[in-house]
This record gives sequence, C-alpha cells and structure tokens, in this order.
Amino acid sequence: MRWFVVFLVFIATGLSFLDRQVLSIAIIKIQKEFAFTDVEYGWVNTSFLLSYALMFTLGGWIIDRVGAKKGLAVAVGVWSVANALHGVMTSLPQLLMFRFFLGMGEGACFPGAAKTVYDWFDKKERALANGIAIGGSAIGAVIAPPLTIWISEYYGWRAGFVIPGLVGIGWVVVWLMIPWKKSLSYAASLNPVKVSVPLLSLFQFRQTWVFILMRFLLDPVMYFMMFWIPKYLSEVRHVPYKEIGNLFWVPFLALGVSNILGGFISDRLVKSGYSINKARKTVMGLAAAITLAVPFTEYVSSVYLAVGFMALYMFAHGLWITNYITAISDVFGTKATSTVVGLSGTAGAISSLLLNPLIGKIVQGYSYKPMWIASGLLYPIAFIGFILLIPRIKPIFNEGLDYLTGDPKVVV
Repeated sequence: MRWFVVFLVFIATGLSFLDRQVLSIAIIKIQKEFAFTDVEYGWVNTSFLLSYALMFTLGGWIIDRVGAKKGLAVAVGVWSVANALHGVMTSLPQLLMFRFFLGMGEGACFPGAAKTVYDWFDKKERALANGIAIGGSAIGAVIAPPLTIWISEYYGWRAGFVIPGLVGIGWVVVWLMIPWKKSLSYAASLNPVKVSVPLLSLFQFRQTWVFILMRFLLDPVMYFMMFWIPKYLSEVRHVPYKEIGNLFWVPFLALGVSNILGGFISDRLVKSGYSINKARKTVMGLAAAITLAVPFTEYVSSVYLAVGFMALYMFAHGLWITNYITAISDVFGTKATSTVVGLSGTAGAISSLLLNPLIGKIVQGYSYKPMWIASGLLYPIAFIGFILLIPRIKPIFNEGLDYLTGDPKVVV
C-alpha cells in the first residue's frame, strides 16, 4: 500500500507542474483571442507566484496539523478546480483570480508530499520514496508541452485546462479512499498522540535557518533554468521555435531520473551501513561537484552539448533536492517536516521573485555568462555551508511527548 500511496503522490506532483505550465503554452492563443499584453501576462504570473510563496509555508503548517491525507486532498482539489476554471475564463480579472487560487493549491503540494513520505516510510526507504514523490514534477514538465498542444489542436485551448483539472478531481476521489496509516516509525507507534510544533518556535533552531537559507540561495538557479532556457536557446543559440520544444524536455527528463536515483543511492548507502548524515551528504556533495561543470554551457559550440550541460545541471539538482527534503524530514520528523519544507519553499519563491528582474537586466545589459557561472558555483557554496552549520543530521524532536508538559521533547 505504501508504494501505491507514493505513486499517487508522484501523479499529484506531476499534475502540479503540468497544470502550471499549460498557460505558458496556451497564452499564445489566449493573447490573440483576448488581446492581453505582455505586461498583463506578467501580472498573471505574479498572481500565481504570490499565492504560491504564501501557501508553501501556510500549507505546510496546516498539513502538519490536519495530516497529509486531508491536507493534500484539499490542495489538489483547490488547484484542480482553479485550473479547470481557466478553461471558462472570459476576462483578465478572472484569469488573475483563477491563477491566484492555482498557486494557493500548488503551494501546499510539496510540503504535503514530504509529510506523506514521512508518514509511510522509515529512514531506510525514505529517500527513494521522496525521489519518486517529487520526481512526478519533472515528468509533468516533460509531457506538458506536447500534451497541451495535442489537446488544443483537437479540442481547443480551453480543454487544455479543463481536462487536467478533471483528472486532478478524480485523483482526489482515489486519494480519499485510501485507508491511512500513521508513521511506520517505532517511536511514533509508541506515542500516537498528534502534536505539532508552533511555527515561531522553529526559528530558534539553527537547522531551520540553514535549510531556509539554502533554498533562498539556490532556487533562483532552478527558476533561471525553467524561465530562461527557451530564450537562451532562441537568442544566443539561434534555435528555431519548433526545435526548442524538441530540446526543452531533455533537461527535465534528467531531473525526473535523478530525483529517483538520488533517493535510491541514499537509501542503499544507509542499508550498507552509512549513517543518515553520511548518506544524505554524500549524495548532496556529489550533486554539488557535478554542478561545477555547468559554466561550460556558455563555451561549447554545439547546441546539443549546451543542452547536455543544462541536463547535467538538472540531473545534479535532482540528486540534491531529493536528499535535501529527506534531510529536513530526518531532522524535524513528523511534527514539523511540512512546515520547514514550506518555509524553505517560500524563501526560494521570494528570492526568485526578487532576483528575476535582476537576471533580466544582466542578460539584457551583458550576457548569460554570469548566470552560468553562478549556476556552477552556488551549489558547492551551499554544500560547504551545510556541512559546517549542520555537522550532523539528526532529529531535533523525540517522537514522543514530554510526559509533564505534553510538549514535543527536544533532543539534546
């Protein structure tokens, strides 16, 4: 049952990326029909990012309290309905509103995925399960462009929103039918009382700040890859528009493979005798080392080699993010995993929101070269900070309760 559960989470994260990318393809036809300007389209994207950033933290906090089953059902339900409503919109205010609610639902997706994995898997299988769970997002990004184009050609652009929305609603029905099992951890089974940690109290721990700052530092690199690769291929590499679609999916496929592979390697290391600390950091260190090759994207003459280095970055990021999220669950356990994943995701979204205009100025006024160099150096810098500031990955809280106060015990 637990592998079926994680497969459903894989589908949910896949739907989240698919649903958010439909607009980037359908906007070509929408702008022709409604005469929306590029500035107005920019506001539509901002509407999504604002609610997405907010709900990463709020959604994680809520899920730690109501549980992954209810929390993820509500999240997928909200964004699926919002996505389907895109297909009936007739004005810019409607599109702004539906996009805002799409971000609200999707913001809780990854905190809910992390919480689900922690509920169903022990430490020897948790990294692989996390890799599968978040790997769906990359697969969603791979299939979104061709699927949206195919649906639009046969049924119109509105169906490109409605059909995935209905699939998401069907997912919620299946998800709610699952007989939910609490954490497989022995400590949790001894004391099944559900206790969450107050949000503000998490900021007293150094580990919270380290995970937040790592995401704040690195997420702009990932968003640069997502938002700027097509423009780079067109403007610098002079790749025709249709050919971009044939190349853009390759890095995301590498991401999906490495999400799962990163979890598999980490779990194998644990089963072979590595400590949790050594296993997670070994894979993250390997990922950081791989990113050192990314700046070569700027210097190779072949466009296919350039895309290969982009795929290499995505491969490294997949190894990294799977073990990063798993490390959060290793540290914060059942009481605060979703909340900390949410806080870090909010930090990354805010950082990306602030830095994207700066990226535009650098690209417009100089070149893409500084961006490729930064993409290659930031992960090693983050990894060095990680091993220095968190010398050992270990739980902060005992799974049980303080028998005098009823508060979560802090591991000394």
